[in-house]
Amino acid sequence: MKRQPIPDLRALLDDAYDRYARPNFIGEDPIQIPRSFIKREDAEVIGFLTATIAWGQRKTIIANAQRLVELMEGTPHAFVLGASARELQRLAPFVHRTFNGEDLVQFILSLRHLSTEYQGLEDAFLQRGEAGSMAEAIPRFKQRFFEIGHPARTRKHVADPSKGSNAKRINMYLRWMVRPNDRGVDLGLWKRITPKDLMVPLDVHTGRVARELGLLKRAQDDWKAVEELTGALRAFDADDPVKYDIALFAIGVNAGK
Repeated sequence: MKRQPIPDLRALLDDAYDRYARPNFIGEDPIQIPRSFIKREDAEVIGFLTATIAWGQRKTIIANAQRLVELMEGTPHAFVLGASARELQRLAPFVHRTFNGEDLVQFILSLRHLSTEYQGLEDAFLQRGEAGSMAEAIPRFKQRFFEIGHPARTRKHVADPSKGSNAKRINMYLRWMVRPNDRGVDLGLWKRITPKDLMVPLDVHTGRVARELGLLKRAQDDWKAVEELTGALRAFDADDPVKYDIALFAIGVNAGK
């Protein structure tokens, strides 16, 4: 069935954002895991790990993210900083799709490296206090994340836009950390990266809906598509284009309901 023309696309997206960007959105979304922590450092760490495994069924993602919390004894940041070799060993059985215990141990060690060498996750994206474009900041982060020795297999779990990846999960993590906590969804913990710097976390739902609405022409879900879609959304809100990620995602998953 051919979709009818959209008379006012911005009004449609603004309405969807207003309806869906509410606290009940997180009830079925992995963002509930970092939102359950009071300390910024805990939310940053578990948010990054949760975003890293955020592919597949959302119920499974949430269950496995909660398992990560349990493995770190409810204190993700303290675990990153102080876990002994024996404590790291108990991570070995963890598996989420292709992300396994070996990857998880490396992620803990790399997060420890970022904490000691770069003062934390946000700073690891920055150069002289500035993020610049996400096309530059994300590869910079990946390079720093893997400065220490690591298994070659683990590198695939941190995306790189310079290689064409849409970096969906890391863009989603950045949205969680950067967008304001004014709707009870995102956390708004980071201030040196601003909402206008963010790029859309492109997945099958947002991509399909964006193409149906004429916001995205490119067929591949790659970094060029991310740039195209984010550019289209900036025409509606230059200061916070990625707020419409919530709208596009919700329209996609609720289609036909």
